[in-house]
Amino acid sequence: MSKNDTIETMHEKNMQQTSFRQKVVKVLVKFVVYVFLIAMAIVVLFPFYWMIISSLKSLEEYRLNIPTLWPRTVILHNYVDAFTTANLGVLFKNTMIVGIVSTILSVVITVLSAFAFARLEFKGKNTLFAALLATMMIPGELFTITNYSTVNQLGWMNTYTVLIVPFLVSVFYIYLLRQNFLQIPNELYLAAKVDGTSDLKYLWKVMVPLAMPTLISITILKMMGAWNSYIWPRLVANDEAHRMITNGLRNAFTDTTGDVNYPVQMAAVAIVSAPLFLVFIFLRKYIMSGVSRSGIKG
Repeated sequence: MSKNDTIETMHEKNMQQTSFRQKVVKVLVKFVVYVFLIAMAIVVLFPFYWMIISSLKSLEEYRLNIPTLWPRTVILHNYVDAFTTANLGVLFKNTMIVGIVSTILSVVITVLSAFAFARLEFKGKNTLFAALLATMMIPGELFTITNYSTVNQLGWMNTYTVLIVPFLVSVFYIYLLRQNFLQIPNELYLAAKVDGTSDLKYLWKVMVPLAMPTLISITILKMMGAWNSYIWPRLVANDEAHRMITNGLRNAFTDTTGDVNYPVQMAAVAIVSAPLFLVFIFLRKYIMSGVSRSGIKG
């Protein structure tokens, strides 16, 4: 074997060893990544698992010093007790009324505002939009006192109006939809104006269909926000006729002695959480596509 052949053979062996090391490193990295993701998934999912198994236990088993990871006796009747004890039917009705009405009105306001900032030309448009964006830097809790004083003076306390009107405008949703509208070529708008199309007709026929993924995302997020709302409804409408579902679960399972029936309460929480799980499972692709399509143009 010549010297050149020996050098080529050694080079091939080195290449094979390098390729083998790269494959091993790639497998190890993938293994570590999957182990980390599985560990994080367990950390995230365990509270939900604990909620489900706790809702199937008896109160005596729930109070054991050493918790059980699976109920000794599965008690499905806790869900029936939860529905009747907390009067979940009324709570669901109140929450759906507030959620649906506020979502519809908020989407209408968001579409009109985003269209104005994206396509219409008027004096001070950029300054006004910048001022609106600046309000996003202010924590919402700072508005609670002034909003409470305002709705109290208007006589809206313990009404559906106080649960719907104060949060109809979302600067974040307007910004999100405006960015989506800006991606639609302006030539379409100019051509429509030449054909005599009104702004509202162009908005309804062209821009809304093209921005539908973002609109679906906004609708879902707004509905989920209304469903999860807690502090504001508790301050302004905590009476029996207008109580939201998050507030209704607060003290519904506490008896006169102060004891809480935790398994039944967990069953109620599971019932209330089920719609949100279904929304996430079946509509998550719309949320992600709507956010991703909004872009950063402008």
